Amino acid sequence: MRIAKRHRGKALFTLLASLGLGLLLAAPPATARTLDTAYGEVNVEGQPARVVTLYEGALDTALAAGVTPLAAIATRGGDDVARYLQERVAGIAIVGTARETNIEAVVAQRPDIILASPRLPETQYRLLSQIAPTLVPAVEPFSQDAWKQEARFFAEALGREAPVEAAIDAVEERAATLRAKAADNQTATLARWMPQGALLMSPRLFATQLLRDSGFTVLGGESVPEGRPHSDPLSLENLSRLDGDWLFMATLNAEGDDALAAAKSSPAFARLDAAKRDHVVPVDGQLWTSASGPLAANAILDDIASAQP
Repeated sequence: MRIAKRHRGKALFTLLASLGLGLLLAAPPATARTLDTAYGEVNVEGQPARVVTLYEGALDTALAAGVTPLAAIATRGGDDVARYLQERVAGIAIVGTARETNIEAVVAQRPDIILASPRLPETQYRLLSQIAPTLVPAVEPFSQDAWKQEARFFAEALGREAPVEAAIDAVEERAATLRAKAADNQTATLARWMPQGALLMSPRLFATQLLRDSGFTVLGGESVPEGRPHSDPLSLENLSRLDGDWLFMATLNAEGDDALAAAKSSPAFARLDAAKRDHVVPVDGQLWTSASGPLAANAILDDIASAQP
């Protein structure tokens, strides 16, 4: 996928002005609501119809709320949205990646609102907020239940809190049911296999929190540096760090699939207790290690339920 380079501020403001998309300086209408965001208060009116999402969790939440966005970013390791959402948004415009936004492509969508990542840099925010109100959740990365805080924030921005709250409740109830059925004291790890080796994922991620909510003790925190989503790549000699009662093994694309297939034939992989017990569960890395939101949570719980005896 080809992503255009960001223009310098002056050229971009000229483009925005030519399309009549500058922010109105007048006071917001009485019907507007004010949201506290990572970059201050933002006013939003009614239920925005033309929505652009620049974060996978925002796309997921919008769909859970009954809104189909005009545009989204490509998932990690791909050139489209994550596989679990592709049928729901077939043909959606792709306006960038998690690392870089195609500003001109966002402008072309004429959005009423832009839903962005909590990690959106301020320089990007300043540009995007000239196009439409840009909502950046003030949520600490890797905090407990961060995905629920983000989902509720995006739901409020869309003016559609009720369906999202119902979706969160359904996830919590389903996780509690799985937890009640789970074996006592079972441990699990989540890893993503890349061509350069396995990455042990943090126990504080979206998917690993769902594993914990479903009754697992998630291992691996000592191998993941503070504030990072995963470890450095592990050599075959260090694969024992992945071991637990269960190993949920994610890949993002065909390259990862090939690398994992090759590793599975190694003696080091065969020595893992999870491998000996046939408790290695292949999962979609786009879902388990990149996505978030109520729909993603349900899809992950599907995988957990299928793995349990």
